[in-house]
Amino acid sequence: MKLPKRQHADRGYLSHAQVAALAGAVERQGEVVRFLSYTGLRWGEMAALRVQDFDMLRRRVIISRSVTESGGLHWSTPKTHERRSVPFPAVLADELSALMVGKDRDNLVFTDQRGNVLRNSNWRARVFQPAVTKCQEADVGFPSITPHDLRHTAASLAISAGANVKAVQRMLGHAKASMTLDVYADLFDEDLDGVADRLDTAIRSTADQLRTGKSERMPSANR
Repeated sequence: MKLPKRQHADRGYLSHAQVAALAGAVERQGEVVRFLSYTGLRWGEMAALRVQDFDMLRRRVIISRSVTESGGLHWSTPKTHERRSVPFPAVLADELSALMVGKDRDNLVFTDQRGNVLRNSNWRARVFQPAVTKCQEADVGFPSITPHDLRHTAASLAISAGANVKAVQRMLGHAKASMTLDVYADLFDEDLDGVADRLDTAIRSTADQLRTGKSERMPSANR
């Protein structure tokens, strides 16, 4: 029996400018917006990060566990049950370092105001959604998003920066590259235009070189 093709709901992808606007609009913890937007971590993976999980020299973060809310806090391994190393941009290094000042290696990096686990349910309602509304009032093109959509933004920005499907797969922690292609097929479809443009440039450059070489080899009419 042939199953219907899987459909994905429309996603809100933020541009670099919109990420900056959202991070500036949140009442507190703008670093959470920037970190999720440029690493693609799931909320539970981000909330479970300890100081020891960061390698600030290599600008890498090791994802080895996750925390979820379901009648309480539940700690587990990541969704795929595999450790992975995720890079983060150098521009985030200073604010990430500031979050670790005075903390031990086992302390959480991202916490609520009391130093406890940062809960998605509370942060989304009290901090994130009001900031999204503020951004939409200032920018009619700003999409309606949730904190999880920042993961999609990370994929979009990575692909636009030239990351291939394997790199995006590893960053997001997908089990297979085929899953990444399935989830973000719309983004890689847009990337095909760039492939065609680069092929066109290469073809034209080769044709110009062939014409130049041919004209140099042709004998002069005055010889």
